Amino acid sequence: MSAASENGLDDEPAYRWPIPPLEGWTADDLDRIPGLPPHTELIDGSLVFMSPQTAFHGRCMRLLENTLLEQAPDHLDVVREMTIRLDAKNRPEPDVMVFPVDANTGPDQTWYEPEDILLAVEVVSPDSRERDREVKLRKYAEAGVPHFWRVEQDEDKGLPVVYVYELDPATKSYALTGIFHDRLKVTVPFEIEIDLTAVDRRRGGSEPVAD
Repeated sequence: MSAASENGLDDEPAYRWPIPPLEGWTADDLDRIPGLPPHTELIDGSLVFMSPQTAFHGRCMRLLENTLLEQAPDHLDVVREMTIRLDAKNRPEPDVMVFPVDANTGPDQTWYEPEDILLAVEVVSPDSRERDREVKLRKYAEAGVPHFWRVEQDEDKGLPVVYVYELDPATKSYALTGIFHDRLKVTVPFEIEIDLTAVDRRRGGSEPVAD
């Protein structure tokens, strides 16, 4: 008897992967396709599935979301892992976003309009490196998102390095305005200062989280 049979897995119905239409999936389909893994994105009409999250990725999102929430003006809100409906064929999911409070439409909301996004942040994973460095960089710029941060892991210290981009509205492309190690400090889209060395620190504690 196989291990699957012993565990009762043979009794589970086989999952049927969704077959895309000839013209590809649309942004609206993302809310209707049954059984999709969490945090599935739509890029150029194709479904993109996320790999298992690393500790670095999760802790970066926690640090950025908490700090941005603490420092954002009252008229701005911060959320993690929600999609932006860039157009009919693209619904990426930034790791963290900043937007006006009035862009919230209710508890069943699943996406935001690109014109509402003030800052989009992507924490780079091994499987998302090309998408985050090139594809999303271009798509967010073309959609008019004014600020974009790309966060990567420093190979020596294991700490976040933040690449900060600002949109040139004339060319609809991003210009790199700074690369931040240890501490990020910017004045746009609002006054922000983040201790990047605190990525492994628990709230209220000075000791790093054990791996």
